[in-house]
Amino acid sequence: MILMDGGLKYRSENLAATIQLGNTIGELLEPGQLILISGELGAGKTSLTQGIANGLNVEDEVTSPTYNLINEYEGELPLFHMDLYRLDDEKDLYDLGFEEYLEQDGIVVIEWPDLAYDLIPADFLFVKINILAEQTREILFEAEGNGGIKLIKRLEEHVGIRD
Repeated sequence: MILMDGGLKYRSENLAATIQLGNTIGELLEPGQLILISGELGAGKTSLTQGIANGLNVEDEVTSPTYNLINEYEGELPLFHMDLYRLDDEKDLYDLGFEEYLEQDGIVVIEWPDLAYDLIPADFLFVKINILAEQTREILFEAEGNGGIKLIKRLEEHVGIRD
């Protein structure tokens, strides 16, 4: 992992490494943290979330909430996994009770967060996953707010620097 303009860049060589990175993130999370994950279809957003769930000791199988929109899991902290890909309008977020999820002490992970930017608090970890090759991913991290900045610093300490 290398530091970049206040963010981090990590290169994952395979699916197992992406899941392990998510596991480390999950172990570092504190109640109420918000993670936004962006990337094209097949980039590994749900795989990273599966790792986060592992780090939170979630026992249930974590699947993409594309059709459910929100999956809830019990672990050391509740995990609320959202996928906003199928939503067309910000109004749809209100219908889901989106803001109530953000007010809980669990962890909220949002895939395809573009629609929600106007509604989220200014304290989050933003993750952008870029496909470099069939198995290889470049994973970029940026933080906003005290909690997000604290998380990104802890992540840098625990994952270490990689070229």
